[in-house]
Amino acid sequence: MKSAAVVNFSPTPGSVELREIERPIIGDDDVLLQVVNVGVCGSDLHQWTSDHSWPVNYPIVLGHEFGGHILECGKNVKKWKEGDRAVSETAAVIDASNPMTRQGYYNLDPSRKGFGYGVHGAMTRYVKVPSRCLHKVPDHLSFEQACLTEPCSVAYNAVIENIHIRPGDRVIVLGPGTIGILCAAMATLVGAEVAILGLPSDDKRLKIAHEHYQCKTLVGDAREWAFQMDGLGADVVVDAAGVSETLKIALDLVRPKGQIAKVGWGKTPFNFSLDPLVQKNVTLQGSFSHHWSIWEKVIALLANGKLDVRPIIGGIWDISQWHEAFEKMHRRDIVKSILKPI
Repeated sequence: MKSAAVVNFSPTPGSVELREIERPIIGDDDVLLQVVNVGVCGSDLHQWTSDHSWPVNYPIVLGHEFGGHILECGKNVKKWKEGDRAVSETAAVIDASNPMTRQGYYNLDPSRKGFGYGVHGAMTRYVKVPSRCLHKVPDHLSFEQACLTEPCSVAYNAVIENIHIRPGDRVIVLGPGTIGILCAAMATLVGAEVAILGLPSDDKRLKIAHEHYQCKTLVGDAREWAFQMDGLGADVVVDAAGVSETLKIALDLVRPKGQIAKVGWGKTPFNFSLDPLVQKNVTLQGSFSHHWSIWEKVIALLANGKLDVRPIIGGIWDISQWHEAFEKMHRRDIVKSILKPI
């Protein structure tokens, strides 16, 4: 049985197309998931435009933000059954003996391979998923929202796990994409005063951040807001932009002994001094991916309504309309596109 899939087939810019692929054959520890919804991530766009900075196993089915119903379970799978509603983590291949994996940080296993770049992802009707990756979706939580557990978990890891925000802290987020807005939402949840910085072309996305997530919105320059309290800068800067140069902005805006969380990827090297990092005694914290306990906490936040992702969903497209969904995000018309393979 074949199904349509959004396939990134080479490193040449624009090398994404709809192809027919065979239904996956699962192993003893896997499940076959029938995908209901899959989110379009900025990394999918970067692979489409070929300005990414990670290795890709071409040709590859894109998509790592997904949820659906279990159709089939491998013989070793005991805790799941046909019909269960689930979302999946992204760490499709890990080394169980790696020291990071054994500490629970399998997201930091150097040999890790994720859906959509290392193994086939979920922009198709059926996807093979290791059962260890699955999390239960409550019946009242729609898959349109649940499929965004993954980017929410990226934001949770960056803002809650990896840096320490206290109630009353002043936080600036650089970049009003999906991750930036969700980082701002997480910071707001823990009582921070949050501003989000974008470009004039981000006006629609900044409006969403302001109206739905109580963020002060800034365009072009954040210095006035950063320094208005005591002239020293923001307590925390979250760099969620997809370019390297924004780290220089973060170093300028952060206060002495402040924190910078770097969660956005940037392919090009930066050509500036890191001396302000030393001079200000600033903590620079990278943040990558997520792990099991973060997913459980995020699903709870989505299920109880404390974290509402509906405002960032700009539309739901049939898998055959993937190009329009990609273009809408690429032009910054919307924050998040979602595909529906069935």
